[in-house]
Amino acid sequence: MTTENTLRTVHGTRVLTCPSDGPALDGESAALDLIGDAFGRDAQLVTVPAERVGSEFFRLRSGVAGAVVQKFANYRLRLAVLGDISAHLEASSALRDFVRESNRGHQLWFLTDERDLDDRLAPTRD
Repeated sequence: MTTENTLRTVHGTRVLTCPSDGPALDGESAALDLIGDAFGRDAQLVTVPAERVGSEFFRLRSGVAGAVVQKFANYRLRLAVLGDISAHLEASSALRDFVRESNRGHQLWFLTDERDLDDRLAPTRD
């Protein structure tokens, strides 16, 4: 299994994909590491597997999610967390609201898998 981030293009969007084995996205420092890699590869969106997202991120009171998302926004990069976060959602109505609102926008998405990402990035049909 690879531990290196990979770059691919999905419907015209340059996506930096992080593998499941790697350092946790658990704060601003980890976010800046990913942002640096994304900038170095001219990515527009970073995907991180849910299992790599630190548990404090899902505890909104900790401020980790806000700090991480703000770092990505400051650098005009989008972030998508891919995978099952149902246990976290069951534990927090605030997190459920946060995920719902995030998924309505374009900066941060919580998606089930790569197919959901593909659907989100697909051009809309009129």
